[in-house]
Amino acid sequence: MELKSLKTHQLLVLFSGVLDELRRRETIRSTNNPVADYAESLVSRALSLTLAPKSSTGYDAIDALGQRYEIKGRRPTRQNSSRQLSAIRGLEAKHFSFLAGVLFNGDFSVHRACLIPYEAVKQLAIYRPHVNAWILHLRDSVWSVPGVQDITDPILQVQLADRA
Repeated sequence: MELKSLKTHQLLVLFSGVLDELRRRETIRSTNNPVADYAESLVSRALSLTLAPKSSTGYDAIDALGQRYEIKGRRPTRQNSSRQLSAIRGLEAKHFSFLAGVLFNGDFSVHRACLIPYEAVKQLAIYRPHVNAWILHLRDSVWSVPGVQDITDPILQVQLADRA
């Protein structure tokens, strides 16, 4: 199989199957690996953002107006249906203006995505001292919070363009 000839979505479907098999063999315990990077790629392209250097503290991308975006993704699976995003550190420092959250289906197709203003993140996230970070779950109710924007369609458009 020549991987270079496959489309991005084809590679992700293949990777999904590999993760499932590695989990079945108990080689790995998680099926949540490239989710963060893929979410960053989709969101930055859909919203015309510039990805920040990996060493940037508390944000992943910036827009033309200088607003900063923290981008988080989650891929719930049959084995782990949690919608908990990775830890948000230093929330009180206001490193970002918006948090973009992307929920993937098991095959890495986009299920739902939203853009959450910083003030709404402060209201929704819960501080967990044992991890010294804020935790946010992308429950369906998040999309009905005032100020939250559904960005599923533009994210899907980018993902569909990758398949063409």
